Amino acid sequence: MSWTWHFTDVTGQPVDDDSVGEHSNQGDAESALGEMWRDLADKGAVMAILKEDGRTEYEMPLTPPD
Repeated sequence: MSWTWHFTDVTGQPVDDDSVGEHSNQGDAESALGEMWRDLADKGAVMAILKEDGRTEYEMPLTPPD
């Protein structure tokens, strides 16, 4: 299995970033995002989408709650 993150900006367009990479399990993918989400938000990403072998597992915002 392959777990990967995909990121979009406020308009829904992809934000390319290879820093989070591909992971063999969900826990490692989530840990990597936890370390990098602020940098990704600084690059314009507002949404993170976790995919397992191309299937969307879940989406989550990269902005803190109001």
